[in-house]
Amino acid sequence: MSFKLQREDLVVTRNFIAGVWQGAASGETIPVNNPATGETFAFVPNSNEEDARAAVEAAVEAFDAWRATPAKQRAAILKRWNDLIMACADDLGKIISSEQGKPLAEGIGEIAYAASYVEWFAEEATRANGDIIPQAVRGRKMAAYREPVGVVAAITPWNFPAAMIARKIAPALAAGCTVVCKPASETPITALALVKLAEEAGVPAGVLNIVNTGSSKKVADVWLDDARVRKITFTGSTPVGKHLAHESSRTLKKLALELGGNAPFIVFEDADVDAAVEGLMAAKFRNGGQTCVCPNRVYVQSKIYGRFLEKLTERVAALVVGPASDPASQIGPMINAKAIAKIEEHVNDAVARGARVLTGGKRLFTEQRAESTYYAPTVLADVDLSAKCFHEETFGPVAPVTQFETEEEVIRLANDSPFGLASYFYSNDIRRVHRVTAALECGIVGVNEGAVAAEAAPFGGVKDSGYGREGSVHGLEEYMHIKYVCQGGLD
Repeated sequence: MSFKLQREDLVVTRNFIAGVWQGAASGETIPVNNPATGETFAFVPNSNEEDARAAVEAAVEAFDAWRATPAKQRAAILKRWNDLIMACADDLGKIISSEQGKPLAEGIGEIAYAASYVEWFAEEATRANGDIIPQAVRGRKMAAYREPVGVVAAITPWNFPAAMIARKIAPALAAGCTVVCKPASETPITALALVKLAEEAGVPAGVLNIVNTGSSKKVADVWLDDARVRKITFTGSTPVGKHLAHESSRTLKKLALELGGNAPFIVFEDADVDAAVEGLMAAKFRNGGQTCVCPNRVYVQSKIYGRFLEKLTERVAALVVGPASDPASQIGPMINAKAIAKIEEHVNDAVARGARVLTGGKRLFTEQRAESTYYAPTVLADVDLSAKCFHEETFGPVAPVTQFETEEEVIRLANDSPFGLASYFYSNDIRRVHRVTAALECGIVGVNEGAVAAEAAPFGGVKDSGYGREGSVHGLEEYMHIKYVCQGGLD
């Protein structure tokens, strides 16, 4: 661990099943490493099918009692969980920074963001109202009730190990569902710490279960095959999401899939250039570019292209790269060597196709480890439309920029992707704002804004970016189904 914690007991290294902290049935473990140094600072269970089944059994056993718990009581437990998370925000942020690598300020900021979902769904728990349907036939009453779907399997990624846990588990618990969860093997300690605080908040045994593993397929296949798991919520790659969708069809589970993105960032000639640069900095370089909604393709109208590049390059070149333990750091290490290799591949490919490196464009080496996981924040100009970085997620601190001439052209380019998660554009023409907002094929649009996520807003995509929404009132509905009741003989 890179930091001293006030509550060292938050570093938990066991599974949590049926209210008991326990190792894997096999006794095997996997290491948790600090991406800045390569240091192994913890070992967690390497669970298999037996552990996955035990988690489901616990969740099934706990479901009836939890769904019968009044919504106000579920809300009170979630509010206590929120309070505990915020009370431990500094420690939790340090845990995130140690295992994921993001700067400490971002780690602590993620904790506040995660807690906002817990607080939001605590409030929404008491608002899962049904409907009284107007009488169609004399002597008959009709109503629609919202009920929890059942046991939920949550599979979360490494890039936001607290926020993704909260965004999935909080609405599930609020709706009256029980949960089995598998966090990313790169960042399990954050998830375990949050579950420990949920236990302290009063979440009953079996309602929330967490299983760690180095073999996601072993655990996921058990949950896919078990008909008692009624919903899977997953954030991760599109190929894995398609696999889950295909395999879950055998038991017709409800799915929420937040998958890959390839977000365009468009700057029109009537935009405030300074504001657009700041918006791109916020959207692109948060978490070192390791976010599914970060801009991957930057299109700037030709009239302001040179001015935009000059301002952007100045801002990017000034970013400070370093470990989370350095308070000055603004860009931390990438998650692992594989991530660095992909970034290098994309930059080299773009340069080979004619792109110019205005700043960055190289791996940075430190004394902390021989195989560096740092990459210099990079601006690429004149990127050819065929470049890999315009078609695949780079997941790194690289801003590839090209120019366009007309609104029609850039809309076509922005939509020319199998993905449709987020899009961003800057314009001060109100008519253009409405036209472009309507034309973009995506689930999220940032208009003159680079930071778009909020607990009250629906988050999710279209096309190969998945389906289902997280956050907002729609996020609670994802964990419920509707039961229609028709009662006759009342005249």
